[in-house]
Amino acid sequence: MSITPGPTNLITDVPGLLVGNASDDHIKTGATVLLGEVPFTAGVHVMGGAPGSRETDLLAPDKTVTEVDALVLSGGSASGLDAASGVADALRAAGRGFAVGDQRVPIVPAAIIFDLLNGGDKNWPENPYKRLGMEALAQAGTMFDIGTAGAGVGATTATLKGGLGSASVMLPSGHVVGALVVVNALGSATVGEGPHFWAAPFEMGGEFGGLGPAPGYPDTLIPRTKLSQHANTTIGIVATDAILSKAQCTRMATAAHDGLARALVPSHTPMDGDLIFAAATGARSVENPLADTLALGHAAAICMARAIARAVHAATPAIGDTLPCWSSLSR
Repeated sequence: MSITPGPTNLITDVPGLLVGNASDDHIKTGATVLLGEVPFTAGVHVMGGAPGSRETDLLAPDKTVTEVDALVLSGGSASGLDAASGVADALRAAGRGFAVGDQRVPIVPAAIIFDLLNGGDKNWPENPYKRLGMEALAQAGTMFDIGTAGAGVGATTATLKGGLGSASVMLPSGHVVGALVVVNALGSATVGEGPHFWAAPFEMGGEFGGLGPAPGYPDTLIPRTKLSQHANTTIGIVATDAILSKAQCTRMATAAHDGLARALVPSHTPMDGDLIFAAATGARSVENPLADTLALGHAAAICMARAIARAVHAATPAIGDTLPCWSSLSR
């Protein structure tokens, strides 16, 4: 099956989706919003042992609400969930949301990373995340920064700065699949002390350095982690323009975790809150339900692995960093 990146290699190659970022460099944190031009179907799958989330229960296939207005990824641990409140307030003011009588209730599921030990000033007098959510929504568009941007500003891995990543593919069926991810993993996206990415077999067009697979791999079963910091979690979104049910979205999110495991070692640990949302805009029909949904899940996993590597590859240095960037490694 031949697949190629979309025009921008971002999740917004899926028509009808917009992404906005906002950050506070003093705190070293931020928020990222995925907005649908119209409500979209969504699902979620959690494989980490320490998740932090909002409104994920309503994404289960048996729950009443069938569509959401936006998805939010944020720093700040539990405090960061307030970013979704800012997004919901702004959407309600714009007349968006689930109709209940004459009221509108925006549906904005969210997930957070723990970025409270990354060198930023966390002694804020007032929770900043509602503001950051509103600011991110206001910036929503088809083009956005990756690396040290949005919810990835304060992200780290075991060995390097993490960040915000994205990638996309165009399938032979005509469907588009994209991924958006905040890499704040307990483990590492690179092999040992070198610059080679675990996700190298899935790279397209030198998008994260073009170094190929590592010349050798560690012979230890115990990889480096940041376990002592308890400062982890990789959260993301995979999206497509296909018509999918909530159950099919959930299956797509589940498949996308394969990409997370291919790109981060270790992954899905007891101290990670690894969570992936899936979004389907419903713009393109699925002609062959079995073959096409298989291809969508496979593409979602590939996009997720590439997006993770792109996040770390694109990270840039900032004052007060506790870890180096990938760009500082010798090659």
